[in-house]
Amino acid sequence: MRRIIAALTIFTGILSVHAGKYYDTTVDTATTDRSIMENNDTIIKRNIIQKIIHYFDESNDPKPSKKFDYSIVGGPTYNASTSFQLAVMGAALYHSRMDSLTPISNASVFVQGSLTGFYRVGLSGDHYGPNDAYRIRYCADFAHFPLKFWGLGYDTECENSNETKYTELRSALWCDFQWRIYHNLYIGPSINFRYAKATKVTRPELWYNPDTRNSTYSLGAGFIFSYDTRDISTNASSGINLNLKQYFYPGFFKNKNPFSSTELTFGIYKQAWKSGVIATQLHAMTTYGHTPWSMMPTIDASKGIRGYYEGRYRDKNEGDIVVEIRQHIWKRIGAVAWGGVGTVFNSFNDIRINTLLPSYGIGLRWEFKNKVNVRVDYGIGKRSSSICLGLYETF
Repeated sequence: MRRIIAALTIFTGILSVHAGKYYDTTVDTATTDRSIMENNDTIIKRNIIQKIIHYFDESNDPKPSKKFDYSIVGGPTYNASTSFQLAVMGAALYHSRMDSLTPISNASVFVQGSLTGFYRVGLSGDHYGPNDAYRIRYCADFAHFPLKFWGLGYDTECENSNETKYTELRSALWCDFQWRIYHNLYIGPSINFRYAKATKVTRPELWYNPDTRNSTYSLGAGFIFSYDTRDISTNASSGINLNLKQYFYPGFFKNKNPFSSTELTFGIYKQAWKSGVIATQLHAMTTYGHTPWSMMPTIDASKGIRGYYEGRYRDKNEGDIVVEIRQHIWKRIGAVAWGGVGTVFNSFNDIRINTLLPSYGIGLRWEFKNKVNVRVDYGIGKRSSSICLGLYETF
């Protein structure tokens, strides 16, 4: 019941705080901010509540004449590790060139904090060059928050008695640059950096071994190959998205334990009926060498698997598959339901029926901007559940 109340708090909180500007091409903006016209001769002044309602009423309207369109939303949220917190998220849509061949670029920023000492700041986006000749994808994430750790490997992580608390300081950045080589085929270089430090560890015996250093530094370079026919990246209703990403973390990049990783993501999107979309994603990630704990793939690495404590299940390899039904309900409101399964393992011989981790749940969607959703998901896993809040679809 507390989780259900928290989910309602999140969704109603989305509508409680706002910031930004409203632009109208037919009415002077200064006049619009102060009043509205009715029957061309009656002026009605807006109070703060009316301004908030008007702001959200207009936030998802397409604005093709504007090169940069942004909005901000915020409110209280709940997370199992940080309890109640305040979150502010912003989304922007912009054009690198105003033509029909160039997709709309997007960028998002989020700021979260709570009285537990948790804070997190992040920036991510997809930039599309003129005529979609190149693409730049990026993400930066800086956080300080209390978490839990159960060790490494499913057999250790599934035991609740192995739970230990710690505080993580994290700095992460990755960036892809892709050139179009033929129709929907893209290839290009990619970089990935992550620094993680675990402090206030309550059970150090789970950490002090060569593969679980408390402080890790990882800098890698590689390439990405993609095939993308989606109609829109932020909320696809049709198409295919295939990504193969290869990273190398060599010793001459100052990595204490050299390793490498390969990640494959394959998504299919199909409009099954007029107001419903079925999205399917297959995801797998494998690492080679002395992979530090902060760089091991987790069961929620693809974001499709929900219902588990963030980062609880991690190992040198991970795989999952998710099928999600996305249904438009009314005006800007939608809902989703999903089911999937994933697992983590050190080698393929470790995969067993009891190591599979199911995931299913439901979620609400509100179209914050055109084709950009604010999502609230309630996921259920094996003896576990969680609430997730974010921008865009999970995949």
